Amino acid sequence: MKIIATICARGGSKGVPGKNIRQLAGLPLIAHSIRHALECKIFAAVAVSSDSEEVLSVASAYGATHVVTRPHELASDNAAKIPAIRHCTVQVEEIVGICDVVVDLAVTSPLRDVDDIQQAYDLLTNTRCPNVITGCLSHRSPYFNMVEFDTHGNLTLAKKPDRDVHRRQDAPRTFDMNGSIYVWQREALFGSDSVVNPATRLYEMPESRSLDIDTELDFELVEYLFLRRANSS
Repeated sequence: MKIIATICARGGSKGVPGKNIRQLAGLPLIAHSIRHALECKIFAAVAVSSDSEEVLSVASAYGATHVVTRPHELASDNAAKIPAIRHCTVQVEEIVGICDVVVDLAVTSPLRDVDDIQQAYDLLTNTRCPNVITGCLSHRSPYFNMVEFDTHGNLTLAKKPDRDVHRRQDAPRTFDMNGSIYVWQREALFGSDSVVNPATRLYEMPESRSLDIDTELDFELVEYLFLRRANSS
């Protein structure tokens, strides 16, 4: 079984400029995901894909085994992530050979544990599902306290429950996709443009490891939690 890790990191960021190589707890943000992949010890390659030479240089300095220059059309604000992962996979396979499983790690999720990666991968192999996504229990429920406008402009629950729900705890459980880890059988990665398919499995992570950096406030909060966890251990 050949497994590769991909880490996709564009050079630009509107919410937090230069965030992928910005220092977080003494290391560039991208270095945390590279470290997670290396410490997991299941990967034949740990590849970083970027349109930025500066990002690729930092990635090499912190242990990425392969760096892949991403075409500009796969690095725009409107570009989807799956094509970038596919491109990175194909480029790495030219060196290490065809892989069986691809694990993508989000740069902006440094609070994950190495064990999260291993368990998400184990879920894929134990269930033989096509892919695994990660998520945490939702704060708000479409069955209880999320609303939307219908076609007539009237407010309605986003998702109507089968029975009356008077407490959020009584509503069906829903999850926020945290984007931290995606695990694919290779044929599933190249066979569907969606990350959620009928046979997709979810690996549940706690909220404390699910925060994603998209704003300056996110960055400050994640760094605070990261340092607090480091100090407690």
